[in-house]
Amino acid sequence: MAQQQMVKDERSLGDLFGELATETGTLIRQEVSLAQAELTLKATKAGKNIGFLAVGGVVAHTAMLAIVAGVILLLAQFISAWLAALLVGLAIGLVAYFLISSALAELKKTDPVPHETIESIKEDAEWLKKEVS
Repeated sequence: MAQQQMVKDERSLGDLFGELATETGTLIRQEVSLAQAELTLKATKAGKNIGFLAVGGVVAHTAMLAIVAGVILLLAQFISAWLAALLVGLAIGLVAYFLISSALAELKKTDPVPHETIESIKEDAEWLKKEVS
Protein backbone atom coordinates (compact mmCIF):
# COMPACT_ATOMS: atom_id res chain seq x y z
CA MET A 1 0.00 0.00 0.00
CA ALA A 2 2.90 2.36 0.75
CA GLN A 3 4.27 1.63 -2.72
CA GLN A 4 0.91 2.58 -4.30
CA GLN A 5 0.97 5.85 -2.36
CA MET A 6 4.50 6.55 -3.63
CA VAL A 7 3.47 5.83 -7.21
CA LYS A 8 0.48 8.11 -6.81
CA ASP A 9 2.65 10.87 -5.32
CA GLU A 10 5.23 10.53 -8.10
CA ARG A 11 2.77 11.40 -10.87
CA SER A 12 3.63 14.55 -12.72
CA LEU A 13 1.65 17.73 -12.52
CA GLY A 14 0.60 17.15 -16.13
CA ASP A 15 -0.72 13.70 -15.23
CA LEU A 16 -2.69 15.13 -12.33
CA PHE A 17 -4.21 17.89 -14.46
CA GLY A 18 -4.98 15.33 -17.18
CA GLU A 19 -6.79 13.16 -14.64
CA LEU A 20 -8.62 16.19 -13.28
CA ALA A 21 -9.69 17.17 -16.81
CA THR A 22 -10.95 13.65 -17.47
CA GLU A 23 -12.86 13.52 -14.18
CA THR A 24 -14.27 16.99 -14.77
CA GLY A 25 -15.45 15.98 -18.25
CA THR A 26 -17.12 12.88 -16.82
CA LEU A 27 -18.71 14.95 -14.09
CA ILE A 28 -20.05 17.50 -16.58
CA ARG A 29 -21.55 14.72 -18.75
CA GLN A 30 -23.22 13.24 -15.66
CA GLU A 31 -24.60 16.65 -14.67
CA VAL A 32 -26.01 17.17 -18.16
CA SER A 33 -27.67 13.74 -17.96
CA LEU A 34 -29.13 14.63 -14.57
CA ALA A 35 -30.45 17.93 -15.90
CA GLN A 36 -32.02 16.18 -18.89
CA ALA A 37 -33.72 13.62 -16.66
CA GLU A 38 -35.00 16.26 -14.29
CA LEU A 39 -36.29 18.51 -17.07
CA THR A 40 -37.92 15.52 -18.80
CA LEU A 41 -39.77 14.68 -15.60
CA LYS A 42 -40.98 18.27 -15.21
CA ALA A 43 -41.96 18.51 -18.89
CA THR A 44 -43.91 15.27 -18.61
CA LYS A 45 -45.86 16.64 -15.64
CA ALA A 46 -46.54 19.92 -17.46
CA GLY A 47 -47.55 18.00 -20.60
CA LYS A 48 -50.02 15.94 -18.59
CA ASN A 49 -51.66 19.10 -17.25
CA ILE A 50 -51.72 20.66 -20.70
CA GLY A 51 -53.43 17.48 -21.89
CA PHE A 52 -56.05 17.86 -19.14
CA LEU A 53 -56.51 21.47 -20.22
CA ALA A 54 -57.11 20.40 -23.81
CA VAL A 55 -59.47 17.61 -22.74
CA GLY A 56 -61.37 20.12 -20.61
CA GLY A 57 -61.80 22.32 -23.69
CA VAL A 58 -62.95 19.40 -25.83
CA VAL A 59 -65.39 18.25 -23.15
CA ALA A 60 -66.81 21.75 -22.90
CA HIS A 61 -67.20 21.99 -26.67
CA THR A 62 -68.72 18.53 -26.99
CA ALA A 63 -71.09 19.23 -24.16
CA MET A 64 -72.27 22.39 -25.85
CA LEU A 65 -72.86 20.61 -29.14
CA ALA A 66 -74.44 17.38 -27.89
CA ILE A 67 -76.43 18.37 -24.84
CA VAL A 68 -77.44 21.95 -25.56
CA ALA A 69 -79.91 21.12 -28.30
CA GLY A 70 -81.66 18.37 -26.32
CA VAL A 71 -81.84 20.27 -23.04
CA ILE A 72 -82.97 23.49 -24.70
CA LEU A 73 -85.72 21.63 -26.54
CA LEU A 74 -86.79 19.96 -23.30
CA LEU A 75 -86.79 23.20 -21.31
CA ALA A 76 -88.49 25.07 -24.14
CA GLN A 77 -91.61 23.02 -23.38
CA PHE A 78 -91.83 24.71 -19.95
CA ILE A 79 -90.19 28.15 -20.45
CA SER A 80 -89.29 30.42 -23.35
CA ALA A 81 -86.76 28.94 -25.77
CA TRP A 82 -84.37 31.88 -25.35
CA LEU A 83 -84.39 31.49 -21.57
CA ALA A 84 -83.82 27.75 -21.85
CA ALA A 85 -80.82 28.37 -24.15
CA LEU A 86 -79.41 30.95 -21.74
CA LEU A 87 -79.68 28.70 -18.69
CA VAL A 88 -78.11 25.71 -20.46
CA GLY A 89 -75.30 27.85 -21.84
CA LEU A 90 -74.50 29.20 -18.37
CA ALA A 91 -74.42 25.72 -16.83
CA ILE A 92 -72.07 24.37 -19.50
CA GLY A 93 -69.91 27.46 -19.23
CA LEU A 94 -69.47 26.88 -15.50
CA VAL A 95 -68.34 23.29 -16.04
CA ALA A 96 -65.82 24.44 -18.66
CA TYR A 97 -64.57 27.20 -16.36
CA PHE A 98 -63.87 24.78 -13.49
CA LEU A 99 -62.08 22.27 -15.75
CA ILE A 100 -59.87 24.91 -17.34
CA SER A 101 -59.13 26.84 -14.13
CA SER A 102 -58.11 23.69 -12.24
CA ALA A 103 -55.72 22.68 -15.04
CA LEU A 104 -54.22 26.19 -15.13
CA ALA A 105 -53.78 26.16 -11.35
CA GLU A 106 -51.85 22.89 -11.59
CA LEU A 107 -49.67 24.29 -14.38
CA LYS A 108 -48.82 27.34 -12.25
CA LYS A 109 -47.59 25.00 -9.49
CA THR A 110 -45.08 23.39 -11.85
CA ASP A 111 -41.57 24.67 -11.18
CA PRO A 112 -39.43 24.31 -14.34
CA VAL A 113 -36.12 25.00 -12.52
CA PRO A 114 -33.93 21.87 -12.13
CA HIS A 115 -33.12 22.46 -8.44
CA GLU A 116 -31.34 19.12 -7.90
CA THR A 117 -29.02 19.74 -10.83
CA ILE A 118 -28.21 23.27 -9.69
CA GLU A 119 -27.36 22.02 -6.21
CA SER A 120 -25.23 19.24 -7.64
CA ILE A 121 -23.35 21.67 -9.90
CA LYS A 122 -22.63 23.89 -6.87
CA GLU A 123 -21.23 20.88 -5.04
CA ASP A 124 -19.14 19.98 -8.07
CA ALA A 125 -17.76 23.50 -8.26
CA GLU A 126 -16.71 23.29 -4.62
CA TRP A 127 -15.07 19.91 -5.26
CA LEU A 128 -13.23 21.27 -8.30
CA LYS A 129 -11.97 24.28 -6.29
CA LYS A 130 -10.59 21.91 -3.65
CA GLU A 131 -8.96 19.70 -6.29
CA VAL A 132 -7.25 22.62 -8.02
CA SER A 133 -6.09 24.23 -4.76
